[in-house]
Order: sequence, then structure tokens, then C-alpha cells
Amino acid sequence: MSSPSQPDPRFEKAKLGDDELLVAHEKALGPKPDERARYRLAPLMMLFAMAGVILFAATYLNRYSGRFDRSVYDETALPNAGGAAEAKVDPAVAGKRLFGTPGACVTCHQATGEGIPGVYPPLAGSEWATGSEERVIRIVLFGLKGPVRVRGTDFPGTAAMPAFGASGFAWSDEKIAAVLTYVRQEWGNKAAAVTPQQVHKIRQSVGERKEWTQDELLTVK
Repeated sequence: MSSPSQPDPRFEKAKLGDDELLVAHEKALGPKPDERARYRLAPLMMLFAMAGVILFAATYLNRYSGRFDRSVYDETALPNAGGAAEAKVDPAVAGKRLFGTPGACVTCHQATGEGIPGVYPPLAGSEWATGSEERVIRIVLFGLKGPVRVRGTDFPGTAAMPAFGASGFAWSDEKIAAVLTYVRQEWGNKAAAVTPQQVHKIRQSVGERKEWTQDELLTVK
């Protein structure tokens, strides 16, 4: 006896209607949730760690590379037992900078060295500036008050010159020597330079005192 034949599925009635099929298709073709956008902390931490290492390496090279100058990494260079030689500064150059310090020499004597007529005497062509080192050092160290005659002109001395030594600006021997060297060789002046040793000797021998006067300075040779 033969078994009953199976029905052909092609002829079976669809289980879903048209409306249901359209809804199913829309769901299948519509946007799907991004299930892969689940970030993990470990890769991010590694990324930040590597960025920190790169930043440190770049900073280290910039600071200690010596600009990759071959003289820094010269393996054939002789060893240097001492420190680097200190560059010597021209006293006249240092003196010019000190002269122009606000509130210092330039305020009264001006950048031209001509001073202010009737008030502050000139330094250009001044017999005081280019004369005896003993006198001009004392003037700068301790100051000057009272009338003074410069280049044939009398100045009343209503404003005393301040001291640049211990009781005034407290400049060192080197600074005073430098500014005097500049003054004695600027604006056409042609006088010998002043050394820190000369300033130190007078500072120690005179000690502490108030401003000099013209008459007192004329007794100094």
C-alpha cells in the first residue's frame, strides 16, 4: 500500500499576509544597533601611556641633545679637567649698560654726556671725568655736593650727586670701574681705564664718609 503523497510547498498558502510581510521587511532592512561600539579601557590606557612616553622622549632630546652638535659628542676631544672659561666682558661695554640704568648716571648727565645746562655738569670734555683717577673714583664712591666748576662754567650744586658706593647704590668695585672706564673713553674723552683694584684701594683707605666737596677734592692728587 502506497503512502499518501506530500503536498507541494510551493502551493501552500502563505502563512503571512502582505501587511505583515512589509513590516518584517522594514525591520530587516532598517538600522541595526551598533553592538561593536563597546569601548574597552585597556587600549585607551595604552594609547595615553604611549603618548606620554613620546612626549617625555621629545622633551628629553630637546633638553639634552646639545643640538646634536658634533663638538658635544666628539669622542676624540681631549678631556677638560676645569670648568668652562668665563667670557670676559669689555669694561666699556659693561659701563655703558650701567651708565644707562634708569635712575643712575644717564638721568642727570644724559646719554650725550652733556648734562643739563645750569643744573647738572657735563661729562664730555670734563676735566673731572678725564683727570685724576683718585678724584673721580672718590666722586662716584661717595658722591659730590656743593658748587663745582666744569669746562669753565659754574654749577650751583643745588642737587648733590648721589653715592654709588656702600652708602648709596651699593655698586661693586667692578661696576664702578666699568662705568668710569666708559665715561673716560666716551664722547671724545681719551683717558686711561679705571680698574677694580683702584676702586677697592680707595674704598678701603677712605672708609665711610659723606659727599665730597670741590675744595676737598682739589687737595687730592
